[in-house]
Amino acid sequence: MSGDGKARRDGAVGAAITLGLLAAWAVHDAEEVAAMPKWSRDRVPRLRERYPQVPDALWRSLESAGGREFAAAVAVMAVPVAAAAADGHRTRGRSALYQTVLDGFGLHGAVHLAQAAAVRGYTPGSVTSAAVVIPFTLWARGRLRRAGVLRPTRPGDAVQALAFAAAAVAGSHMVARRVLRRR
Repeated sequence: MSGDGKARRDGAVGAAITLGLLAAWAVHDAEEVAAMPKWSRDRVPRLRERYPQVPDALWRSLESAGGREFAAAVAVMAVPVAAAAADGHRTRGRSALYQTVLDGFGLHGAVHLAQAAAVRGYTPGSVTSAAVVIPFTLWARGRLRRAGVLRPTRPGDAVQALAFAAAAVAGSHMVARRVLRRR
């Protein structure tokens, strides 16, 4: 199998397409880990004033997500992303898990851009969403399509991919919180 990321005529795809998901995710989440503590300290109080209709629990969650808990949640999230990338590599891009996570990753990037638009400024993850997440997802999907292994996209697939991503994020934060409490 070619490791250069090119789609081949036999339906195989290179490692850059499958394992690249983990690399793109790592770059994106590094931005979030680096930016979240300062951003939540500086921006959340102003956002609370601007959006008083948002439930207080959400603001408290954002404030507590900075620092150690957020970094721990990112470490936990590495497990399902790595598993999906490895499964994609093992199946030459055919894995339903890999393709669902890839789609969820791209849609997650779109959510970051919508968040930045809603707050009228930078949000952690918005730079790499525009520069890495969305371009990588579109590139990888195009390569999978050319290799003939991209599953047909149905209307509910985007909802499923986004729900999978949201559940993985919520689960990783829950695990991180429990691990940190034990320490």
